[in-house]
Amino acid sequence: MKAELNRCKKLISDGFSLITVSENKIPNIKWKKYQTEAMTEDEFDNFYNLPNTAGVGIVTGHSDLEVIDVDLKVFATVPEREAFWKELISFLKDNIYDFEQKFVIVKTRNAGYHIIYRCTKTTGNKKIAVLENMTEAVIESRGVGGYVWIYDNFVQGKGYNDVKYIDKEDREILWHCCQTFNHEKESFDYDVKKIEPEHYEADVKPWVDYNDKTDIWDLISSEFSIVKKLSTKIAIKRNGAKSPHSGYIFDNSRCMYLFSTGTIYPHEKLLTPFHVYTYQKFNGDFSAAAKQLYKDGYGSRVKREMPKKLKKEKNPEIKTDEFPIEVFPENLQKYIVEVKETLNASYDYLGSALLWVISLCIGNSMKIEIKKGWIEAGVVWIAIVGRAGIGKSHNIDAMVQPLSDLNKREIRRFAEQVKKYNEYKDLTKKEKEFAPEVEEPIKSQFIVGDITLESFFDYHEQNPNGIGILRDELSGWIKDLNKYREGSDLETYLSCWSNQQIILTRKMAKSSYVPKAFVPIMGGVQPKILSQVFTPENKDNGFIDRWLLCYPDMEVERYNENEMSSEILEWYSEYIKGLYDNIKNNWVRKDEYDNQLPNIARFAPDAKKEWIKIFNKITDLQNSESENEYMKSILPKQKSYVARFALLLNCLYHYDQNIDPNVVTLKSIQNAEKLSDYYIKMAKKNKIETMEDTEIRKAIKNSGKITAQEQFIAAYTQNPELNRSKMAENLNVSRSTIKNWIKQLEVANGGK
Repeated sequence: MKAELNRCKKLISDGFSLITVSENKIPNIKWKKYQTEAMTEDEFDNFYNLPNTAGVGIVTGHSDLEVIDVDLKVFATVPEREAFWKELISFLKDNIYDFEQKFVIVKTRNAGYHIIYRCTKTTGNKKIAVLENMTEAVIESRGVGGYVWIYDNFVQGKGYNDVKYIDKEDREILWHCCQTFNHEKESFDYDVKKIEPEHYEADVKPWVDYNDKTDIWDLISSEFSIVKKLSTKIAIKRNGAKSPHSGYIFDNSRCMYLFSTGTIYPHEKLLTPFHVYTYQKFNGDFSAAAKQLYKDGYGSRVKREMPKKLKKEKNPEIKTDEFPIEVFPENLQKYIVEVKETLNASYDYLGSALLWVISLCIGNSMKIEIKKGWIEAGVVWIAIVGRAGIGKSHNIDAMVQPLSDLNKREIRRFAEQVKKYNEYKDLTKKEKEFAPEVEEPIKSQFIVGDITLESFFDYHEQNPNGIGILRDELSGWIKDLNKYREGSDLETYLSCWSNQQIILTRKMAKSSYVPKAFVPIMGGVQPKILSQVFTPENKDNGFIDRWLLCYPDMEVERYNENEMSSEILEWYSEYIKGLYDNIKNNWVRKDEYDNQLPNIARFAPDAKKEWIKIFNKITDLQNSESENEYMKSILPKQKSYVARFALLLNCLYHYDQNIDPNVVTLKSIQNAEKLSDYYIKMAKKNKIETMEDTEIRKAIKNSGKITAQEQFIAAYTQNPELNRSKMAENLNVSRSTIKNWIKQLEVANGGK
């Protein structure tokens, strides 16, 4: 529709330059001279009445007129158009004071808007914003050498005669706000890799890990404020800057782009969190920044050479009743010896703790197929048995510490993320427009101690490779298994040992589901308490049979002045963290539904023959009339454990010696048998100790005496072969007291 003639003449008299255009919006006259001088009213009359004149255009650039053309037809749907326009106008109103009074806005016939103003500064026609995955601009300018069709549908202001002058600052703000929507900025000619350190040996580079785990806003929030939260990015402004905004943080890449030069960061370049960290902490020295991040635990661990001191150590001489640490690679054997000699530790405790560490590292990532339909996962349950004060905890810590460090880092990170998430949730709707969105954090902690079954489910759901339970004292955990619900907790953990699915339906909460529970458990327990928690009831339901007992004969040793070097401690820490990272980064696979898929290992032919031999040896013990019934119930679980040990050792050998992890070797199964033999021996020892304990308690109870001395004399008279140390423990007296009572009894009996 053509604009009214009298209205057009009024615009000409007010100093604007008009032209006539055809139906396709192309000028139907030679109009170049009218870009710099306005046509007369008589000229306009002639052109207006031409047959092919379909409309009137107002020339931009003339009379300081400039137009921002918002072309919404680039969007496929009406809701998308409305949402974009609403976001743009809201942004402009937030940044330009009295926006409604300063600008005229008219709606176009092709689903768009013209934002019209006059300013002493104008430029030519420019593309201002092109959206992602689009070729046509959504926002363009019409300035010097341009024109726009005159429309009648004004949504702000009364008409073209109402267009006012704005100052250069308001124009700059207007353009900056419009440029914020431009996604071409994300395809900068800027190669991030060129400024990052090269030839770094780790599989996952520390800066890549840092970028994945760090929100760039956390690094720059003290230097910048958020101007506007847009649909695909955040506009930010440097504190103290005069311009409306200084750059962006893109939602998809979480990188920052600055066009401001007033910062320590490069402008007009895409900046990752690592770049920001490097300029903040190391003045642009990327190599130094990468080294520090690696030191702080970012990136996968680079396998270090064994320290010279360990290289010189001879292989240890292991007694037949001690844990067979020769099943481990030579470097780990020598580390265990070093710990034993400097910390008065036990081969048994150290070896068992290391086995638990390996189990937790591997988790659901690798399983062993013994035959079709029989697959075992490397779950181990280990009880570290010893008197109070014998040093169980520091033995465990010496082997578990590297994983504990990683676990503590995840706990701290989760706590920080929860704080940020709660702060974001508490913001008002308006405040959230000026804050980066914070997603609900995932529980990444993978070692737990005192925890309810409900909380355990939450952690395992979000850590499908496995959750380790580590307790200073196992007795409390075992007693609490059925504290809140009759039997179900115990049954759930029995399923965990078998790597089965577990489902927990909670009242007033969602259901939890773990398709393949992987839960290695380890903790300490005192011998006296062991018999109290390893009850006949737990024997009958198979709970006891699943435990590997580590029960060496130990005495409290005197202080020794041997010191372990920090180099050796760091080497072991890096070794275990490297094992954990290697498995996490290279072995964990998921299907299209985000379910974890295990890798499957199988026996090599000679290993399969050895496995059958071991299986049949255990079967013969089960059928033997000379084997007691207590041990017969344990032996079936040892068949599973032999396969599990072989799997764990084979994975360890792969990491240490680069063997094929999917083929279980003869060496792996032979060493697995050594571990099984050790734990069977420990189970027999526990059985003997428990029987002695039971006999002593029965003798004391049946004595009918009151004082400890009277109870001892009655029991001792009945059976002088009773274990004197255990008599002292049950009567709560010292061993020297027992000796004195025996001497007194011998004197009373005439020295006999």
